[in-house]
Amino acid sequence: MNKNYYAILMAGGVGSRFWPVSTQDFPKQFHDMLGTGDTLIQKTFNRLADLIPKENIFILTNERYNDLVLEQLPEVEQRQVVLEPAMRNTAPCILYASLKIQKENPDAVMIVAPSDHWIEDEKTFSKNVQQAFDYCSENNALMTLGIQPTFPNTGYGYIEFDKNSSKTIKSVNQFREKPDYQTAKSFIDQGNFLWNAGIFMWSAKSVVEAFKNNQPELYSLFEKGISVYNTDFEDDFIKDNYPKAENISVDYAIMEKSSNVKVIAAEFDWNDLGTWGSLYDKLDKDESNNAVVNARTLSTDSSGNMIRTKNDKIVVVDGIKDYIIVDKDEVLLIFPKSKEQDIKKTLQQVKDKFGEQYG
Repeated sequence: MNKNYYAILMAGGVGSRFWPVSTQDFPKQFHDMLGTGDTLIQKTFNRLADLIPKENIFILTNERYNDLVLEQLPEVEQRQVVLEPAMRNTAPCILYASLKIQKENPDAVMIVAPSDHWIEDEKTFSKNVQQAFDYCSENNALMTLGIQPTFPNTGYGYIEFDKNSSKTIKSVNQFREKPDYQTAKSFIDQGNFLWNAGIFMWSAKSVVEAFKNNQPELYSLFEKGISVYNTDFEDDFIKDNYPKAENISVDYAIMEKSSNVKVIAAEFDWNDLGTWGSLYDKLDKDESNNAVVNARTLSTDSSGNMIRTKNDKIVVVDGIKDYIIVDKDEVLLIFPKSKEQDIKKTLQQVKDKFGEQYG
């Protein structure tokens, strides 16, 4: 295994669209969402460990999840858990972790991967990442893995690539924001658009240089800490300076501003487990086309439902179609699948009415 290979595993999100299972104290990446026996963060860590030495996988998360990470990934040492003292989107934490990795190994090539993606064909995932690593080892490039769109999805950003290139690794023309349905349809008809999955590969040198050129203020803030990174004095520096960082995504910060961005069209299956509906799509269905997790159901004239309880509770449904039914502790959610994007808003209403402890 190549000692220059590193990973930044992003595990700081709250996953509020998976409420009431995913909460601020125990977000979705620490749950076994698909009933496989592994939590999402465990699945992602093991997938990355096929290609990357385990000691080179850094977990980026909020400081409140430190104990959860160490509990679920017992092979990880504290030095590998990079803690954010404040929520600041993806650019600050990626720059911070990249500077730490570069100090440890100036020749590092790394992948940035979210902890909540579902990828079944892990062999092909490793193959595509290896292609990117080989390229990034030799070239100054910021790379991403794009997903071949299967329908005009309006929930993802898109990557427009050079349609005249016949190479596996293509130049990116531009990133496009989440489109409306007609625009998404036109993207697919044009044939040179991929979904932006938020999976990135680059050398430590290339990504640090991109931040230095495109985000001088952000770079300057974190560059001041280089002398203390990977030492006992790092925590104090980060606690004092991290909250000063701009709240900005890595896409806006460097990817959309750089001219050396490349993309590989991923050959593996992919699912962004962002909502109950996306989870429903991945799960096996019963004879009534209901997806059922940790429950026993008696179903009459009910179909297309996502049903999840704790401890195999018996759920009786009659005349219910295309609903999300989730029972957890003191909260029971019964919500139309067609309105699942509103769960985040509903969660805020619940917290306002009944108290923060329910979110």
